[in-house]
Amino acid sequence: MTQNIVDTARAAGTLTTLLEAISRAGLEDTLAGEGPFTVFAPHDDAFAELPEGAVDSLLGQPDTLTSVVTYHLVPGRLPAAEVACRRRAPTLQGETLRLSQDGEVHIDGARLLKADIRASNGLIHVIDRVLLPAQI
Repeated sequence: MTQNIVDTARAAGTLTTLLEAISRAGLEDTLAGEGPFTVFAPHDDAFAELPEGAVDSLLGQPDTLTSVVTYHLVPGRLPAAEVACRRRAPTLQGETLRLSQDGEVHIDGARLLKADIRASNGLIHVIDRVLLPAQI
C-alpha cells in the first residue's frame, strides 16, 4: 500500500520546508486523510530562492500561510498528462491555477520538475518555485 501525501513527501527528503508549512497551517491531518488531492510541491531550493526572511515571515503568519499552502492544493487526482492538456485548475484556496504547456508543463509559471508521485490519497508534482495567490 502506498503512503499518504504527507508520508510520501517526507520520504522524498526535498520537501521539508513545504512539510513545515503544511504542519504550521494545520493541514497535516487533511493531507494525511482520505483525499484525494493533487499537490504542486515546491522543493526546498524553491523556498530558498525567496527573498531573505520571506519563509520565516510566512511561517509566522498563519492566515497567509494557509492561503499560500492551499493555493498549491487541487482537489482530486490530476495526473501530469491532464495538467498538460488543461488551462486551469481550481485550488483549495479558492483561486485558479493557470496551466500551460510549451514543451514543458508550467503551473502559474512554475516548471514541473517531477510528476505523478503516487500517494494513497493523491498525487504530488514537484515544481521549481513557490506559487503565490493574488489574494495575499
